[in-house]
Amino acid sequence: MRHKAPLQMGWFIPTNGDTSAFGDASKSIPSSMEHFTRVARSAEKAGFDYVLVPTTEICWEAWVTASYLAAKTETLKFLVALKPGYIHPVQLAKMVGTFDQISGGGRIYINLIAGMSAADARAEGQIPSKEQRYEQMEEEIRMLRRLVSEEQVTFEGKYYHVHEPTINPKATQKPYPPFFLGGGSEMAAEISARYSSTHLFWGDYPARIAEQVKELRERAARHDRTDELRFAMRLQIICRESEAEAWAHAERLVADAQANKARMAQRRAGFDSAANVRQRELAAVAGNKLTDHLWSGISDVRAGAGTAVVGTPRQVAAQLQEFIDAGCSGFCLSGYPHADEAEIFGRHVMPLLRR
Repeated sequence: MRHKAPLQMGWFIPTNGDTSAFGDASKSIPSSMEHFTRVARSAEKAGFDYVLVPTTEICWEAWVTASYLAAKTETLKFLVALKPGYIHPVQLAKMVGTFDQISGGGRIYINLIAGMSAADARAEGQIPSKEQRYEQMEEEIRMLRRLVSEEQVTFEGKYYHVHEPTINPKATQKPYPPFFLGGGSEMAAEISARYSSTHLFWGDYPARIAEQVKELRERAARHDRTDELRFAMRLQIICRESEAEAWAHAERLVADAQANKARMAQRRAGFDSAANVRQRELAAVAGNKLTDHLWSGISDVRAGAGTAVVGTPRQVAAQLQEFIDAGCSGFCLSGYPHADEAEIFGRHVMPLLRR
């Protein structure tokens, strides 16, 4: 069954640097506001609705970066992370409300993430226990939704308590900005079913995604949210005029990247993120090919969502359509280098999807 609602399309701001070949230092593009601006403007021109601004230890600070880019764009929205224990909910509510106001209204989305590992959480002063991080996240969501939209909020929880703080300005989006969540654990599924506007899957077999959509819909229905939860895919894109060109770029992207692969193997040993564990499993598939046009090779050199759609514009659109048929109504995409790939996607693939 094909989804009838308009697709919600997202792109990615590479705030830890960019490249066209992980194994070739001469192809790297250093982090800079100039480059981030180029990527954001390319995404906006290509017709993307929002951009994901990442929050990891190797990335530039997401809120400052997003605020700068909001001033350099017209309509683009910004998906920025909420990490449990990272920013107090009172301060976060003021940041969300201020961003929503100064950006021209309604241009902030909240990305719920628990983090990749206990070691990363401990390094940043968070709670090492994944279960407790999700528990703390739920308190923050409940508080933030009220703080950005209500007056005289009182809250007594396990991790936080507030007694009628003043939040000025309030968010312009009513009743509050949308929440996204990407994760593959039981805890992530329950948080999404209760609170998310969009559950963000990472690349996987379309049939598996269809099963997970069904399960999450049933879970959301138990919380009376049958029609409130949407589904999207986080994927890499490698699109060229011919299939041979696309695969050649895919191979160049990861060629001679042994140092990256060694670092990734070391990092993955400490991951407690179900989504990252699944990406490691997919990276072990023979030839890295899940389908004729779904490739897991980037997962060997990059943490996070590394599964890519590879092919011509029609092949890329057809592969994305399989995820739409599985129940997804949006995509959060990226590609190397990001400004160029956004332009290619906007010119050649977006019109096919928008039909």
